[in-house]
Amino acid sequence: MTIWRAWTDGSVIHLGDSKRRMLTRQGCNEPFLESYWCPRRKWFRKEPCPFVNKHECNTYYKLCGSI
Repeated sequence: MTIWRAWTDGSVIHLGDSKRRMLTRQGCNEPFLESYWCPRRKWFRKEPCPFVNKHECNTYYKLCGSI
């Protein structure tokens, strides 16, 4: 039995058994069905992330300690 997981590998995003080219440069907000992938949380969100890029996300995380 395999566990379903999502990860990025270079410019490819793997979502379970399927894979495709990333639409975004760093893998943030990658759409999948009606959700968006967040690489920091390693989970899906129902709405797109409010940050413009991963740098902005990291800065917020350093200042606040969580997302």
